[in-house]
Amino acid sequence: MAANVMEIYGSKVFNEHVMKERLPSATYKSLKNTLHKGAPLDIEVANVVASVMKRWAMELGATHYTHWFQPLTGITSEKHDGFVSPVGDGTAIMEFNGKELVRGEPDASSFPSGGLRATCEARGYTAWDPTSFAFVKDDVLCIPTAFVSYTGEALDKKTPLLRSMNALSNQAVRILKLFGKDVDYVSTTVGPEQEYFLIKKEDYEARQDLILTGRTLFGAPSAKGQELEEHYFGVIRPEVSEFMKELDEELWKLGIPAKTKHNEVAPCQHELAPIFDTTNVAIDHNLLTMEMMKKIAPKYGLVCLQHEKPFEGVNGSGKHNNWSLSTTEENLLDPGDTPPWRTCSSWCSWPPSSRLWTSTPTCCGPLWPLPATITVWVPTRHLRLSFPSSWAKSWKLSLMLSHPIPPTQVPVKMKMDLGVDVLPKFSKDTTDRNRTSPFAFTGNKFEFRMPGSSQNLSDCDTILNTAVAKELKGYADELEGAEDFTSAAIALVKRTIRDHRRVIFNGNGYSAEWEEEAARRGLPNKKNAPAALPALIDPKNIALMEEFGVLTKVEMYSRYEVELEHYSKIINIEALTMLEMARKQLLPAVNSYMSELANTAASKLAVSESISVRSETKTLGRLSADADAMSDAIDTLQDAVDAAKALPSESEKAVAFHDNVLPAMDALRAAADDAETICGEDYWPLPSYSKMLYYV
Repeated sequence: MAANVMEIYGSKVFNEHVMKERLPSATYKSLKNTLHKGAPLDIEVANVVASVMKRWAMELGATHYTHWFQPLTGITSEKHDGFVSPVGDGTAIMEFNGKELVRGEPDASSFPSGGLRATCEARGYTAWDPTSFAFVKDDVLCIPTAFVSYTGEALDKKTPLLRSMNALSNQAVRILKLFGKDVDYVSTTVGPEQEYFLIKKEDYEARQDLILTGRTLFGAPSAKGQELEEHYFGVIRPEVSEFMKELDEELWKLGIPAKTKHNEVAPCQHELAPIFDTTNVAIDHNLLTMEMMKKIAPKYGLVCLQHEKPFEGVNGSGKHNNWSLSTTEENLLDPGDTPPWRTCSSWCSWPPSSRLWTSTPTCCGPLWPLPATITVWVPTRHLRLSFPSSWAKSWKLSLMLSHPIPPTQVPVKMKMDLGVDVLPKFSKDTTDRNRTSPFAFTGNKFEFRMPGSSQNLSDCDTILNTAVAKELKGYADELEGAEDFTSAAIALVKRTIRDHRRVIFNGNGYSAEWEEEAARRGLPNKKNAPAALPALIDPKNIALMEEFGVLTKVEMYSRYEVELEHYSKIINIEALTMLEMARKQLLPAVNSYMSELANTAASKLAVSESISVRSETKTLGRLSADADAMSDAIDTLQDAVDAAKALPSESEKAVAFHDNVLPAMDALRAAADDAETICGEDYWPLPSYSKMLYYV
């Protein structure tokens, strides 16, 4: 198998290995200069690349090409154009030129734009992102691209991300130069851990809520949940294992470095984690991974659920965003013994911005209780190693920490002795990890744990990159003109930690006590999307994005409108789905079962009035109460939906859907779920949680 993996890895990707092998040396050298140094791409080079790329793709069976992009829907989009070009004698040739490679023109009018484009203004452009390699999928050559309007505004997730990556690189290069490191470019890297559920296809098809919304809107808890904790890292079901094997193989063909797979906490929940890659490439790969999961699962009688909370009462699915900074030589967040520069202040300075990009209608639920308050977990050791240890005065920083360590007690790696001679003795890490922190430093990276499993990570990484660029610019501006660099750097680090220590929290982020403490510290606590999204149009955040050319004020307002509208639409779809299911499936089921019970009771009494019908009477009474509660909740929910949709502004609608529609949905679910627990199994029309989560 190992030899086969090496043979198939990247076999469907027009990567540097293929380019070096197939392109003329001058063309390859020019393209490599574009890939690694950001040099402009010459059209003649593009023509040669396009010709070679077409021949390579056709060898893999491709007949069409597409500009593969990420509109503000968050998912990927593609329009397929054939290589075929008819000639005058009734035959055809296969053509693909540099212009078609570097630029496309999809219709931009039917994508969300938040007011950037009127309905009648249809023209948009896609532009090749040469740093993310083209690939062949379903006999189509896919070319990763950015997507902009006719007037140049970003209509996608990738364009602001690429801008933010350049902004951060420019400032990081300045900082590294101060420490004697001369580099051309600093890359941000990401390793997205993708969590997901797999359920039986037959159960999925029996539930309209899963089909239309991706989550169960009704469902009484299973008698067994995740309380025994045996699913996490447990033995993988045979059909799931076969699915994972094919998924790995297809991902490897696409050059996606799928590395780790295992069962997650909840029953039917699993995770796939890749090796780190440059941020835009990693996000492209993650979107492809999600697509492949959905495509392959039905082959094994399964359906892949990527919703953040498909099942109430069990663990939800996240997408941990492992973020770092790297040059071609090193990971800049690897502390080592004398790290040149480290800071968490960038995230601390912009917490509302960070939170808004993780706001979804149902992210994340009670058993994935990541706090809405943004804090950073940075072990004491790493704070004390925020600069070279040769700066002796730096140890005074320990006085500012809640658990100071004397300067003489520098942490060293200790050996783990497990008390059994045959077991190896190994060095343990110098710090533990904190899985309750929204943003934890985990050794050589920051793990942002808040994004939901369905989200496009471009948004949170755009914010993070830009916030870091802002802080690094401030540091560079201050230190470049310093007369005494060492003293100025020490003062800067001390001030940074002092000014931002309120956002450093190394305890249990799940606890109620922490929420109270966060409030005392004055930290923002935006618990839902309508509360978090206004940060997009906060003048401070607009100024931040405009300063680095990442997003303009108009683009920020457009995203505010898009996200508000998306939030309302999602909840509206869920509410309407609930209403239809309750009216057409659940209430009729309850009434049918009550009719059966009533007939049974009447039959018993017809035989003899002395025969007890207490059981039927008790069940009928409870079901009748649930049916009445469902009927009343249906009316209330319908009124709440109608009222929310009638409001004039998107912000008012979003607030109303959160404050009024969601509670009405909860009330309807509570009544229906109670009815499910006593309704006859043959009468209840929906597969139960027990059936869906514990299939064999």
